[in-house]
Amino acid sequence: MTQTASIKLVSPDYKKLEQVCSEIKEVALKTGAKISGPIPLPTKKLKITTMKSPCGDGSKTWEKWQMRIHKRLINIQADERTLRQIMRVQVPDQVHIEIELA
Repeated sequence: MTQTASIKLVSPDYKKLEQVCSEIKEVALKTGAKISGPIPLPTKKLKITTMKSPCGDGSKTWEKWQMRIHKRLINIQADERTLRQIMRVQVPDQVHIEIELA
């Protein structure tokens, strides 16, 4: 019996994110499952602006910090055996993965 799994991957490091996406795609293609994706979702940009001087005196110079959160979505129509193999994929610490079955 085939199930539809939506896999959402989130990470600040896009290289590790793309690596996990390619590993999931390889597993799905080896088992013959239907796959769509990875679909890139909009990147979230977290911005923080602080003054360089801790006391506030002197020149008004600012430091700007930015962290980008990259997201990918993969939809797979597969059986239970394929989904178990996908769950065995090594996921780095920085990559957050959510699997939703429908």
